[in-house]
Amino acid sequence: MLTFRTIKSLTQCLRGYRSSGLQVGFVPTMGFLHAGHRALIDESVARCDITVVSIFVNPTQFGPNEDLDRYPRALEQDHELCRTAGVNLLFVPDATEIYPPGFQTHVEPGPVAEPLCGAVRPGHFRGVATVVTKLFNIVQPDAAFFGQKDFQQCAVIRQMVRDLNMPVEIVTVPTVREPDGLALSSRNSYLSPADRERARCLSQGLLAAQAAFGEGERDSQRLLEIARSQMTEVEQLQYLELRDARTLAAVQSLVEQPAALCVAATIGPTRLIDNVLLIPPPTALADHELELVSHVMGRQASPHPEESRPS
Repeated sequence: MLTFRTIKSLTQCLRGYRSSGLQVGFVPTMGFLHAGHRALIDESVARCDITVVSIFVNPTQFGPNEDLDRYPRALEQDHELCRTAGVNLLFVPDATEIYPPGFQTHVEPGPVAEPLCGAVRPGHFRGVATVVTKLFNIVQPDAAFFGQKDFQQCAVIRQMVRDLNMPVEIVTVPTVREPDGLALSSRNSYLSPADRERARCLSQGLLAAQAAFGEGERDSQRLLEIARSQMTEVEQLQYLELRDARTLAAVQSLVEQPAALCVAATIGPTRLIDNVLLIPPPTALADHELELVSHVMGRQASPHPEESRPS
């Protein structure tokens, strides 16, 4: 595995791979890697000839009073995980390499970035869209791999890629969970043992609603009530919403098309997000909806919850 800290050295190396016709996969991360990141890397290694991982804590996606300065970092451990996972190129730039003096151009995402996290973290997805665009331009990957846990981020990036005609396939990889259901996140390291125990209620609520959906419940309000009834341990439930899986429009009545049940909440001082997909059986979907399931949900496209949960 080769490690690069400058754009020039990375692009020079990648030029040789592309001239040989090799497929390049890309996993952009902010580091402090865990099994969820490893799943993204494994998918890239399985599908592509060359896998590039970036580690960059992007300052433009953090708002005032957020956790930029204390965001967990463990570069030595990250390097070892990447090496053992079969990563070919590791890109670890500093902030001035990505945002040099005089930088002033940003990517403004559209309505898909406005609800959910976009409503409570103003400017967050502007920072995400800008840095992902820059990284795509630097790496020029054939495919890029993102986790379903960041469902709205995936939706924003998919829309951006379509709108700006970026020649990259966006692959969504299912959320990786702890044995008790908690979605893996770098921010889980902030949780005290007591907070860690209480945080389980988020996935418990989501999975309870997903199970009810699998048993035939389609009323959106009832599904939200089932999820909310399990989430009694949170200090603040920032949102718990059912959204159309493609447009992120609110689902107001019956869930008849692929939807995402999304939550953001604070446990102690820590903000966590999670989601599950609610996908009607294929017989209930039109052809264009089946195509949506295939492209938006990736390998998580099973209509049956028990088949769609990551192992």
